[in-house]
Amino acid sequence: MLSLFGRYRGSVRRTGLVWINPMVLRRRVDVRLRHWRSEPMPAVDAAGVQLRVVVLVVWRIKDTARALLAVDDHESYLREQAEAAMARVLSQLPADAFHEDTPTLRDAEAVGDALTKMLSADCRPVGIEVFSAQPTRIEYAPEVAAAMRRSQIAALDAKHRDAVLTSVIDAVDETIHRLTSRGLVELDDYERRALVRDLTIAFYTSRGTAPAET
Repeated sequence: MLSLFGRYRGSVRRTGLVWINPMVLRRRVDVRLRHWRSEPMPAVDAAGVQLRVVVLVVWRIKDTARALLAVDDHESYLREQAEAAMARVLSQLPADAFHEDTPTLRDAEAVGDALTKMLSADCRPVGIEVFSAQPTRIEYAPEVAAAMRRSQIAALDAKHRDAVLTSVIDAVDETIHRLTSRGLVELDDYERRALVRDLTIAFYTSRGTAPAET
């Protein structure tokens, strides 16, 4: 990048022998494709849960004049904007949804696309072209990791119990229907309730799940 008395005079991007006025200040800029991997950075998800995130950014200098003149240090600017964009994107979704089916930060492709789009827009004014910005690791901060693991285990246990209960109810209903429709038994309301209770306990036991005491 060439400048004279602080004013931009042009850029030379070709190789070979080039004559340049000795009065002109020359500043070399690396325009090759580069990547930057962050250290674990703090962030929070949509629920306010503290996270630690590592981001990989693939970028290059597209406009050398803007990269050198628009900011003091374009690499520091890139790192700071990557952290800011990451914080904005991650705050829009929960890290996990243990009790419901909803989009989360575990969708790496969607999160990466949103982060790339946002970081590209932030870096374009200073001549930086961002090809990709992807979170390579999203994990809970150490101070909340144990509590979130307990929540995850509890949610998985609840889903398992719900699935078992559904299958048991279907099995009990089918059994009673077959018995009564074929005329094998005649049940009044009390006997039907007692049979449902006994069959439910039996089916739960056979599936390795003990029914709650009532």
